[in-house]
Amino acid sequence: MNHKTSSKSMASKAAKSLTDKEASKIQKSLAASVLSQRSVRKQTSADMEDIASKVLKSRKYSDATKSFAASVLSQSNDER
Repeated sequence: MNHKTSSKSMASKAAKSLTDKEASKIQKSLAASVLSQRSVRKQTSADMEDIASKVLKSRKYSDATKSFAASVLSQSNDER
């Protein structure tokens, strides 16, 4: 089990992203994951870890999207 949670600041940015009409689908997915991880009972799924990893390796995503991806990965399952 993972005991890390999203920071208040990151959760706030993620919430704003979800209502941003300019935000990509992938950014909104990562933002939703960040928000769901405000609780210690939630942890990143293996699929979301894979997506976040690919986002960080790509040059086509915005800094905001990469920031959400990094947050998601930082909260990944300690045993994976």
